[in-house]
Amino acid sequence: MKGLITMSQSTYVDVLIVGAGISGIGMAYHLQQQCPDRSYTILEGRPSMGGTWDLFRYPGVRSDSDMHTLGYSFKPWKEAKSIADGPSILNYLRETASENGIDKKIQFNHLVTNASWSTETATWTVTATHKESNETLTYTCGFLSMCSGYYSYKEGYTPEFPGIENFTGKVVHPQKWPDDLDYAGKRVVVIGSGATAVTVVPAMARKAAHVTMLQRSPTYVVSRPDHDAIADRLRKILPEKTAYAITRAKNIALTKFFYNRTRTQPEKIKTQILGGVRKALGPDYDVDTHFTPTYNPWDQRMCLIPNGDLFTSINLGKASVVTDHIERITETSIVLKSGATLEADIIVTATGLNLVTLGEIEFTVDGNEVDFAQTWTYKGLAYSDVPNLVSTFGYINASWTLRADVVSNYTCRLLNHMKKTGTQQATPRLRAEDQGMTARPWIDDFSAGYMQRMMHLMPKQGDHAPWLNPQLIAVDKQMIVKSPIDDGAMQFTKAKTLV
Repeated sequence: MKGLITMSQSTYVDVLIVGAGISGIGMAYHLQQQCPDRSYTILEGRPSMGGTWDLFRYPGVRSDSDMHTLGYSFKPWKEAKSIADGPSILNYLRETASENGIDKKIQFNHLVTNASWSTETATWTVTATHKESNETLTYTCGFLSMCSGYYSYKEGYTPEFPGIENFTGKVVHPQKWPDDLDYAGKRVVVIGSGATAVTVVPAMARKAAHVTMLQRSPTYVVSRPDHDAIADRLRKILPEKTAYAITRAKNIALTKFFYNRTRTQPEKIKTQILGGVRKALGPDYDVDTHFTPTYNPWDQRMCLIPNGDLFTSINLGKASVVTDHIERITETSIVLKSGATLEADIIVTATGLNLVTLGEIEFTVDGNEVDFAQTWTYKGLAYSDVPNLVSTFGYINASWTLRADVVSNYTCRLLNHMKKTGTQQATPRLRAEDQGMTARPWIDDFSAGYMQRMMHLMPKQGDHAPWLNPQLIAVDKQMIVKSPIDDGAMQFTKAKTLV
């Protein structure tokens, strides 16, 4: 693939990875192991690696998946806590990159803005801006691996709150947490009830005078120990890698079992979850109002709290939950539609993220702008009529890294197939039998607002393989891992220009 360009070889790599977070580092590792003859570079828009785990600095930031599955398959998680804090996860990623020489392949402060495909030469030309010097840099590659995540790094999502401009206290979004925010002894209102909110509330409650979690509607909250007792025992009697592999397999199986039960026995699972909440908060707490959603478990992502820390904060009187709608915000308070008022010194808008398609990059194929909303997803990792590009999007009902591993392995298989067949272009294209497919949302049966807000920007999902994004480990295993690379829908061709 290296001989297909006419420009300086110094600007060319076989594979260009965009993003040095958990997905990009994982992709680089798999390339080194499975495609050792392929050159690669990672372009990272920020000054340091880690993605989400470097960006978010709010109090208590942690995983909401266990680290035996959020961690890489090839690198055991060694820390005692399986529900880990952000700094520990970041250290794990940095260690992975350093141990494998991946850190030397990262170009920091390189914000990718454009990517242009040429069928003539079978190459992507990628434009990046150096965020410190403002210099425009150009790279070419034979294959593009998009590991830039699914949300905008510019700013988080904040709804319009009437009167918020009048508030004289601090208004903070978790995505841009100020290092110098002093909340000791302060009255804090956290707007939202998702994964970030249930993390921030108990963490801030340790120092704040009081923290109120203000929600429009409840979320399913499940308590889980932050230590994995079985993993702890296995580590004492088995080699490290063996113990990790067994724990990882155990947790994958349990996650799959639990998710399947939410699909087949939703009412039973709902009863079990709410029973746990009632046990934690006591018989007098209004669980129906504050912790009983109107939807079934896993119709939206459930919130994991380690050791019931949110419930403990509530029981201690350090935190409370209010379920209501905001009427307006005054200089010192939030007025609710019920007529109640919440006095506040600090408002935290834990209201979600702005989701984007492929890192807010402008893509063209042979001079034609790509509108991803008009494409069909290929196995949830590529796009119809867009050549030599794979993007990583993890599971919404399991650990992100589980699917990132699947995508990385597929990418390596694809590259090795192209090398074996002497082809330079791999393009998903609809076959005759795919014409007239029923179009479905890119992610189906998931009602979370942050997803629904961006569905119109995402590719369509069909009604049969390989034009599916099932978000199910078992289906991915058959459709991606076990299915042949040359399936008739992925079309392989040679470049028109060979140099």
